[in-house]
Amino acid sequence: MASRNSGISRNETMQKRFGEAVRMLRLKRDLSQEQLGFESGYHRTYISQLERGLKNPSLNTVFDLAKVLGVSPSSLIQIIEDPKSKRPKAKGGGNR
Repeated sequence: MASRNSGISRNETMQKRFGEAVRMLRLKRDLSQEQLGFESGYHRTYISQLERGLKNPSLNTVFDLAKVLGVSPSSLIQIIEDPKSKRPKAKGGGNR
């Protein structure tokens, strides 16, 4: 949990970690923000806001993005819980 003196809430930290995970997985799949948005049904600016930790995703959003990124929703959450774990197992056959 973030300290009271840091000025950063726990939610902000989780949002930031989620965004970093989405960005890492998106780049790993060679997708632009626009492509990820199109394939997942979200606007490019929303993807950008998620990646910068400015928006808090709903559970539906987590599932939708995970599907397009080729990972399970639980793998995406695992990256947030343990940022050192940057290698989720891909769902299905491969990364493409």
